[in-house]
Amino acid sequence: MFDRVYIDEAKKRIGEKLTIAGWVIRTRDLAKIKFILLRDKSGEIQITIKDLNLMPSENLGREDVVKVTGETVQSNIANAGVEFIPEKIDVLNKSKQPLPVDITQQTQSELETRLNWRFLDFRNPQTRSIFIIQNKILSSFREYLTNNGYIEFQPPCIISSASEGGAELFSIPYFEKKAFLAQSPQLYKQMTAISFEKVFTITPIWRAEKFNTPTHLNEIRQMDIEQAFADDETVMQVLEKVLVHILTEIKETCSEELKILKQENLEIPKIPFRRVTYTEAIQMLQNIGEQIVWGDDFTKPQEKLLMELVGEKAFFLKDWPGAQKAFYAMPYENNPDVVKAFDCIYGGIEISSGTQRIHIPELLRERLKFKGLDPEDFENYIEAFAYGAPPHAGWSIGLERITMIITGMTNIRECAMFPRDRERLTP
Repeated sequence: MFDRVYIDEAKKRIGEKLTIAGWVIRTRDLAKIKFILLRDKSGEIQITIKDLNLMPSENLGREDVVKVTGETVQSNIANAGVEFIPEKIDVLNKSKQPLPVDITQQTQSELETRLNWRFLDFRNPQTRSIFIIQNKILSSFREYLTNNGYIEFQPPCIISSASEGGAELFSIPYFEKKAFLAQSPQLYKQMTAISFEKVFTITPIWRAEKFNTPTHLNEIRQMDIEQAFADDETVMQVLEKVLVHILTEIKETCSEELKILKQENLEIPKIPFRRVTYTEAIQMLQNIGEQIVWGDDFTKPQEKLLMELVGEKAFFLKDWPGAQKAFYAMPYENNPDVVKAFDCIYGGIEISSGTQRIHIPELLRERLKFKGLDPEDFENYIEAFAYGAPPHAGWSIGLERITMIITGMTNIRECAMFPRDRERLTP
């Protein structure tokens, strides 16, 4: 379209003739001089207009898109120490006024309003910072696993039956059949791991839970691994290394975004994370008067309490009751009521869960019946382990959940670009 440099680069190229382009943040008049504060993806710059004939005939409004040709000069007045002196200003597109949401940091529109106008909300410095950090979570997750011998695979998102049992699925018509949106890539990552040994995926999943809480969505992104010749402890060690790598990368490369979000003191947990058994956690809570018994799941407030009782921001809860975990979780031989399963609690919220999987067909059928499921509905899955399946294990991290903790948000909808919950289908 035209040669253009980003604002952060233009600030360094003093005295060169350049073209920049972006959105108008605001304008200011001082009698014989005018100012435009311009923004692009890299930053902001003040445009100082001394020749008023250069101003467009139409008044410029917030979020108008303009192209400016001129040069950067040193300045003792502009906050950045530089300003841009234009030779020509072209209006590429006008924005409707007034804006339906406030995209400055001075005030904040209501969350529902911001989500209704999400494309504009992305221009808010805080919202942009959330998703720049989320992008780094994804890239560092993929980087660590790729560099450590894992193969990325793409699971199907349309399935013929429940991946993990239960009725929390969205059904869809599929030609002459009934199908479902995948509630998990679980069965497929197992089927790939027993051949490729070390695999990972980043994929959307859907759950038809009728929750409406600050920590639940009906469509989320999962970051999963599966590993052959591994047990639960093997993949817990992988998980703690992946989490520390992600946090380290964010701290090193997203300092400006962390500052905007007031999270500049991001804590990097020390490896190894503490392992706390489910039974120990129940006892901890009972000791401070919590109404909970062995076999119950932990509430969100109780997860936060456990973080305080354990005294560490990141830790594992392991060795869960089989009734609380999926049918494919490997039971202990000496205590089949307990399975080799774990949750990772980070910042007082469960961000990941995993298990050693059952790789023996006969035992899978037993556990399906134990969970009230019909093994015949899972025969294609069970058959995959009848041809030399090694022991294997894996886990899943919820992308929006981990984003929520790192960025300090209190509502998970802030951490999904276009959230889907019980009420929201647009935009």
